[in-house]
Amino acid sequence: MSDIQIELERPRIEALFAPYRDQIGQDFAGYRNHVYRTVTYALYILDQPSRYEALVETAMVYHDIGLWTHGELAYLEPSESIAKSDNEKYGWGLDPCALESIIHWHHKICRFKGLHEEVVEACRRADWIDASQGWIRKGVSKSNIRAVQAAFPNHGFHKSLLRLAKELGGSTVVGGYKVTRGILKW
Repeated sequence: MSDIQIELERPRIEALFAPYRDQIGQDFAGYRNHVYRTVTYALYILDQPSRYEALVETAMVYHDIGLWTHGELAYLEPSESIAKSDNEKYGWGLDPCALESIIHWHHKICRFKGLHEEVVEACRRADWIDASQGWIRKGVSKSNIRAVQAAFPNHGFHKSLLRLAKELGGSTVVGGYKVTRGILKW
């Protein structure tokens, strides 16, 4: 694969975030950049097909949003629900099954196989790359990962996840267990 394409501004992502920015609060810059990184990786893995761009951008804005909107460590279902509801409410016309599958399976440990496999798997791989801060590369070169990380700094995103695990779970250990039990899929 070639060098990764980095778009510093994605109007759809910014518009999708607008209603939730205040709820995300102090974690907004970190979560925003996490979304930009995962979108960049996913579209690269998909070899930049424009047919998936709106779906990937939307799914990745919503994929973790239940952490903030519902204060839930098992945030997949709340995130799926909000994404599907907003899709219908605003008439985006995205396939609700694909939207739900991307969100539901983005923490799957093994390869995803099934309906919408290509896009779900690309988003799953992208999230693992970013969640591991590039330690897990899923076929993306170190130089491309470094370029994406430089374009979209972490802004404490991974620290905010640890803080939320502690705040919402009562302790980092209990919260970590609840997160693992609630979001990891085999």
